Amino acid sequence: MIRTGAQYLESIRDGREVYVNGERVKDVPSHPMFKPLVDIRARIYDMQWDAKTRDVMTFTQDGEVNGIGNKLPITQQDWWDKRRATDCVLQDVGGVVTRVGDEAVGEMWSLFDGQDVLNEVDPRFSENIRNHIDKVLHTDPFHVSANTDPKGDRSKPPQEQDPDMLLHVVKETDAGIVVRGAKFETAAAYANQAFTKPTIANWGDSAYSDYAVGFICDLGSPGIKFICRTGFAGQKPIEDYPVSNRFDEVDALVIFDDVLIPWENVLFYRHTRAAMFIRATLHRYSAFAFVQRNLMFADMLIGAALFNVRQTGLDRQQAVQEKLSRLAVYREGINAHLTAAVTLAERSPGGLLMPNQSLLYAGRVLACSQLHEIMHVARELCGGQICVTPDAAAFAHPDTKPWLDKFYTVNEDWVADDRRKLLAFARDILNSDYAGHRLTFQLFAQSPPFAHLAAVYRNFDWDGPLELVKKSAGLSDRVLGTATRTAGDSAISRWFDPSMNRAAAE
Repeated sequence: MIRTGAQYLESIRDGREVYVNGERVKDVPSHPMFKPLVDIRARIYDMQWDAKTRDVMTFTQDGEVNGIGNKLPITQQDWWDKRRATDCVLQDVGGVVTRVGDEAVGEMWSLFDGQDVLNEVDPRFSENIRNHIDKVLHTDPFHVSANTDPKGDRSKPPQEQDPDMLLHVVKETDAGIVVRGAKFETAAAYANQAFTKPTIANWGDSAYSDYAVGFICDLGSPGIKFICRTGFAGQKPIEDYPVSNRFDEVDALVIFDDVLIPWENVLFYRHTRAAMFIRATLHRYSAFAFVQRNLMFADMLIGAALFNVRQTGLDRQQAVQEKLSRLAVYREGINAHLTAAVTLAERSPGGLLMPNQSLLYAGRVLACSQLHEIMHVARELCGGQICVTPDAAAFAHPDTKPWLDKFYTVNEDWVADDRRKLLAFARDILNSDYAGHRLTFQLFAQSPPFAHLAAVYRNFDWDGPLELVKKSAGLSDRVLGTATRTAGDSAISRWFDPSMNRAAAE
């Protein structure tokens, strides 16, 4: 039931209310700030049909062809297939795109694992989750994720400030719930649906809250408005900013102005415990897709830096080789964590196969916490010319072209035009407004560093080191019991068996 790119384009021409740069967008697919990413998403759909890529992008089950990214992970091979499909996409489009669906659908699998918790709230919600996972597989929508609210005053409970600051339910009807508030979502303006869930609010001791709600939202629903940040595409010449113009994923403040969510789309509601559970396990699967993007970006940094030092012969110097090695170690560190997370994958509470949680989350910490440092190493290797090189128009103007050809040509292999293209590419991924935006975007898309470390704390096997020291130091069993209880005292462990996270898949 895979879609074509043309079917996707038509699906987002649904009259949605989208604003960007102070204007109402008449046609999202053709607008210059949305078109580059819309075209990439359409290309991903067409890759599922393309004879050259369809075997990598799809699988067949019961005679039906479906996308690999939407497949529930049951076996280790499923994860190798997903990784290969994502690599295929990123290689085909020639850059990094984050919000294209394969990462967001993983959050639905976390809900699948949490059915026992949600059954305590209402058994209908578990059925809704299973139905929507099946729907994503068989209808192939562009599925994104709605996460962060406008922050408001987080020292106060939601109801003690502007009640609409956090998304909440304002009314129940026979048809469903009516919600009001706002969410920040990347790619929402050109996606079909979003898994919309709560930010962890200051619940206090409340067992129930109208702000503890999660649902699937049809992004073409009446009452939804998209107020987008101004994009980078089309703002500067593509010759000077080749990455900014092709890979900017536009974020939106999505306004829910009394939007009806049918009951069949409600995945959990009111129970703060359910909301906390979902937030604690949200990236159990999707973190893999996010970290894989960091791996691709590391390759882009290495390629730009290595080309730059080789063209001038600096790669023969030991100091330069050491910096290149730092880039390689960073890259291989990410690669090792992803590979090990699949190799040592674990059976989830819902019977799925999840990447080894401790290794996956540790890999995310590595990839995100060192990214800014690695970017600066690449910046050093590219040198100061990325900030002083004239633009492409100067290389083309008859009065300045001869001079730039003279001073930017290194040898017969590296002529001025290739050097200009390389320096423009390096500037765009390291120094441009877009580069700064993407670096900050990690805090939004991957969640903030404290959440990364909290995930490592919840999933690392603390018992092994404790047992080792107990035996080596000759400690009694009493201290091991106390230490284990202290280490395991996390929010998730109160209703989720931590040993499940350590159980290797059979």
